[in-house]
Amino acid sequence: MKNIYILSLIGLILFSCKKENTETVEIANQEKDTFIANQSNTGSLYSVNYQPTSTTNQIVNHKYYTLSYNEKYEQAEWVAYELKKEYLKNGNYKRPYFIEDPKVSTGSADWRNYKKSGYDKGHLCPAGDMEFSEEAYNDTFYTSNISPQRHDFNSGIWNRIEQKTRYWAGKYDDIYVVTGGVLKDSDKKIGTEKVSVPKYFYKIVLAKSGNEHKAIAFLVPNEDSDKPIYDFVVPIETIENMTGIDFFPNLKNLKSSKDF
Repeated sequence: MKNIYILSLIGLILFSCKKENTETVEIANQEKDTFIANQSNTGSLYSVNYQPTSTTNQIVNHKYYTLSYNEKYEQAEWVAYELKKEYLKNGNYKRPYFIEDPKVSTGSADWRNYKKSGYDKGHLCPAGDMEFSEEAYNDTFYTSNISPQRHDFNSGIWNRIEQKTRYWAGKYDDIYVVTGGVLKDSDKKIGTEKVSVPKYFYKIVLAKSGNEHKAIAFLVPNEDSDKPIYDFVVPIETIENMTGIDFFPNLKNLKSSKDF
């Protein structure tokens, strides 16, 4: 009788564990399906089909942009978002303070790492691209969305590329943008959390022209430059080789060029 009781108890425990695991998987699948449904709007470029791969498997989904956080370097390895023609507005919102990203499980770097570092808190998804909504604008001030940039770079060549990106959003009505720093070769660090300073930043812009996709990719040293932005155009493969990221795994034979 005692043995029967013990076997029944073990069976109950195993059943409970199995039920709990099944419920966990079901919840995870529901969350995934909900995310795909929300991002895969008909006629929209902003789809999981365009999302780059992650070398860290720490994907963070905000309402208007997605990022892959790299804890080792205390910043995102890429930030990706859709920029529509209708988003090109001047909201003139009050600039908020930078705060840590509550969705980064390992914790995003504190903004104080940048204080007196000599580097700007450089947006990866620019606040200027999100002025169509105060919520969207404020969401760009998570520290997961910044990287150390030299001020003359941030306000110079990088700003010119960001302005050109907005021009393309108007030209194509809808573009998909991926931005980040090349982290693997960064040897300088700032702050108590050792935030890495990228030597290069990249920006890749994807557009749909008819039934075809086209892209342009920039790789720019983190320094001042008066050169034309097209001097920094490179094949997407160049950035993939430097970062270990496959930027558009579902778009085969996609080539980038200056013809954009």
